[in-house]
Amino acid sequence: MLAHGQGGLLNASGLGRALAISTQTVLRYIDLLVNLLLVRRLQPYHANLGKRLVKTPKVYVRDSGLLHALLNIESLDRLAGHPVIGVSWEGFVLENLLAALSWRTQPLFYRTAVGAEIDLVLERPNGERWAIEIKRGLAAKLERGFYRACEDLSPTKAFVVYSGEERYPVTEGVEAISVRDMALS
Repeated sequence: MLAHGQGGLLNASGLGRALAISTQTVLRYIDLLVNLLLVRRLQPYHANLGKRLVKTPKVYVRDSGLLHALLNIESLDRLAGHPVIGVSWEGFVLENLLAALSWRTQPLFYRTAVGAEIDLVLERPNGERWAIEIKRGLAAKLERGFYRACEDLSPTKAFVVYSGEERYPVTEGVEAISVRDMALS
């Protein structure tokens, strides 16, 4: 069930109802999966910004191969036509970036009730805040919600990690970058 909700907000009560177990039992199982490094629980960014912020964590199956096996996706052709492809890419990028960062970097996401959103906010040990949007396509196209979220957070740096190889400015203050180059940053 977590694989079907890849990259979505955790709805422990909904999972509990579907499995006929308590919400607390669901949360304990998820804690176990997090501790076994099978699942990542990405916490939301919290600050007093005068905005209604989402306070529920997002959940990812950390291994994209395991995710695809749980969803019965056996080939790239099946993955290409599956609705999970975008969040599968997001989880893959997230895990690769976080593996390359200092353990003191705090990964978060940002979302408001009106749709301003950043896939990954990094609170760096040096006090910098980076905003990272993850796009699967070869074009690093951003939506208005990302720009609104950047206005709210005023990040030190902003990136779009996409599946291309070139590094280039998207707009003033936002740079398109490959997963490999971002992991080296």
